[in-house]
Amino acid sequence: MHNTRFYTLSASCRDRVGLVSKVSGFLAEHNGWILETSLHAEPPGDGEEVGQYFMRLEIRADSIPFHLAEFRERFKPLADELGMAWKITDSAVRKRVVILVSKQGHCLYDLLARWQSKELDIEIPCVISNHDTFRGFVEWHGIPFHHVPVTPDNKTSAYAEVARLFEEVRGDVMVLARYMQILSPELCAAYPGRIINIHHSFLPSFVGAKPYHQAWAKGVKLIGATCHYVTADLDQGPIIDQDVIRIDHSDAVEDMVRYGKDVEKTVLARGLRYHLDDRVLIHRNKTIVFR
Repeated sequence: MHNTRFYTLSASCRDRVGLVSKVSGFLAEHNGWILETSLHAEPPGDGEEVGQYFMRLEIRADSIPFHLAEFRERFKPLADELGMAWKITDSAVRKRVVILVSKQGHCLYDLLARWQSKELDIEIPCVISNHDTFRGFVEWHGIPFHHVPVTPDNKTSAYAEVARLFEEVRGDVMVLARYMQILSPELCAAYPGRIINIHHSFLPSFVGAKPYHQAWAKGVKLIGATCHYVTADLDQGPIIDQDVIRIDHSDAVEDMVRYGKDVEKTVLARGLRYHLDDRVLIHRNKTIVFR
């Protein structure tokens, strides 16, 4: 990461000859200074003639003679011609991250420490929880805390309230920092690619509750954590990042839980950073991550 203010253009479309030339030509026409380029061609799937192409460009902001709103207007005809899904963001605008948590605080502690030290240069407009456990800790940091209880009888209204709060604070991304509830399909559908979860397992193994207990019962030698986007299918969303740690027969479930917490914190922070830096592009149920 460099200190110069820059715009990040990320895009995907069907692969074709001349894609990079057309985009770089547009930028050159407007004196755009490219600081970093990442490109990937995905091969065709079954029954497809061509694959998908992905790109991410960092453009020095002061090299473009107009603001982002005009950039979007000028670039749109080319993007439409190429059938491109795209967005452009400004490094000077901090993303607004809403954190959801339940009763386990290690991921929340880690994210707030990274935020407070400016390692994560973000805004945290609020924390939402289905328990009141961390109210004092969160408010001590000067962050509004919202207790939204979730019961089998009130899930529709509870998640409507979560969505209302997210919209009210103009959230960019929702992070489930060990939020131990299954979000409603309506909430998942409302924010595709904008809800990030940390699952305490190396998915697709051991989905759902108590994955460390499942792993211990299977006698596995590696445990891990998975940062992924949330969809209506439990723990099946596109994976952003994963990591593992080695264990052996002498480790009890409690040991695995303790080891796993360190992995969970690291993987969630890394996956969130990739998202915040616009390094993740979703294709079907997988991701392209430009590290």
